[in-house]
Amino acid sequence: MAALLTTGAPPASAAGLSLSVDLFAARHAISPDIYGMNGGDPALVAELGTPVSRWGGNASSRYNFKNHTYNTGSDWYFENIVAGPDNTLEAYVQRNRDRGIKQVVTVPMSGWVAKDGPEWPHACGFPATRFPAQDAFDQWDANCGNGRLNNTTLTGAEPTDTSVPADASFAGEMVSHLVGQFGSAARGGVPIYELDNEPVLWSSTHRDVHPQPVSDDELGTKSTATAAAIKSADPRAAVLGPSGWGYCEWLASGIDGCAPGADAAAHGGLNLSQWFLKNMKDAGTTARKRLLDYFDQHYYPQISGDKTPEANAWRLRSTRSLWDPSYVEESWIGPSGVNAPPLQFIRTMKQWVSQYNPGTKTAITEYNWGALDDINGALAEADVLGIFGREGLDLATIWGEPRPTDPAAYAFRMYRNYDGTGSKFGDVSVSATSTDQGQLAIYGAQRRCDGALTLMVINKTGAELGSPLSIAGFGTGKAQRFTYSPGNLSSIVRGDDLPVNRGRVTTTYPANSITLLVLPQHRN
Repeated sequence: MAALLTTGAPPASAAGLSLSVDLFAARHAISPDIYGMNGGDPALVAELGTPVSRWGGNASSRYNFKNHTYNTGSDWYFENIVAGPDNTLEAYVQRNRDRGIKQVVTVPMSGWVAKDGPEWPHACGFPATRFPAQDAFDQWDANCGNGRLNNTTLTGAEPTDTSVPADASFAGEMVSHLVGQFGSAARGGVPIYELDNEPVLWSSTHRDVHPQPVSDDELGTKSTATAAAIKSADPRAAVLGPSGWGYCEWLASGIDGCAPGADAAAHGGLNLSQWFLKNMKDAGTTARKRLLDYFDQHYYPQISGDKTPEANAWRLRSTRSLWDPSYVEESWIGPSGVNAPPLQFIRTMKQWVSQYNPGTKTAITEYNWGALDDINGALAEADVLGIFGREGLDLATIWGEPRPTDPAAYAFRMYRNYDGTGSKFGDVSVSATSTDQGQLAIYGAQRRCDGALTLMVINKTGAELGSPLSIAGFGTGKAQRFTYSPGNLSSIVRGDDLPVNRGRVTTTYPANSITLLVLPQHRN
């Protein structure tokens, strides 16, 4: 291929491959909150003007704001850890307020939070003094074990070894504390609270205090009570949940496992997400106030960080699971495992919201397509961000954020700071289609501030591609061109402007590249 290109041969092009944009079709606002992170390098966060940040994850399930202590759960030997001054909840909120970043703060809901205790040795859920034989112990604290013996989960842990009871009133106290320190949501305080983290995994991640599987009724009762406590403490704050870990929690309670079963049958035959939405709506109707503002789930494709040719190709295909009704899952979720129908993840979330709790926004507060340090991961991330905007997702925060030098950080820059001066992708989505989105994907949006049309084109193939681009609603002018590709992985390259003649653009797109075309205020 390299030899052909150097001899002046035309770029590769699939038969019939073309791109079409209609400036006046399928218009809707793109939420800036889809470009959020769970943390991230401070310099990158500042450069991108990251709009939203989340305080969440497994440790947040047992964070005690009264003593700044959390429990690591199964992530690290079930140990109580005292947060350092820079890692307290208050420090997090203050940091993000200072940067103008919207915060999502998780409130505990499992029934337990970490108790007071010495910083060392750690209080832990499976101490050797109670369970002398375990498969592994913390090399730095030999009293703390992993709660397994012969690869079997141990039972009989005593919750009070590490924790104290905490019901919905604790969540209300937590919100009141933050309101007292930072003001209400209406006055610049914390705007969004999350109903714990991945609750169906409590019986695994936090099995030392919650060994029993979560039922529909437990999740429903705790969610409505906690949401009511949040709203009482700060009426203008938004509530987000249930923040399930993945496919199985999307559909089923801990009792049912990975598909609707007896628990679902006892609740009108609805799957866990459907029943959760309906239950929150019914409780809100009784309380005469909305109790759920965001329907949130986590999404992780099952590719991990693998970068084999097969994994890279799968990674780029798997973004279709967010929207495509024809995409068949290729992991254990598909025919080789539970044989789920096409997920259409965002579209299904919106359908369920429309049916069971209209007016609720949609969110994905954890996702990661992997390989963030590789151009393949950057292509996937750029594709995902484009899909989030086109499909009308309201909020998203990546978990395991890219480093500033990672290719995936440049995928964010293409949307948030493509020219180094803060210029952004448009905020009003417009119709943009490709005859083969799997080879050459396109996303379009118009900027409200200056009327410019922005088009993100992602070449997912290993060959340079040429494709005609037609833009209905745009006449004659020039298109600025910005490209991120393997040719220069340390910067976004400004190319020569392209002529636009009667809404038509002719150019090529480098192999494995992200190209942004910026067309100033259109002229017919």
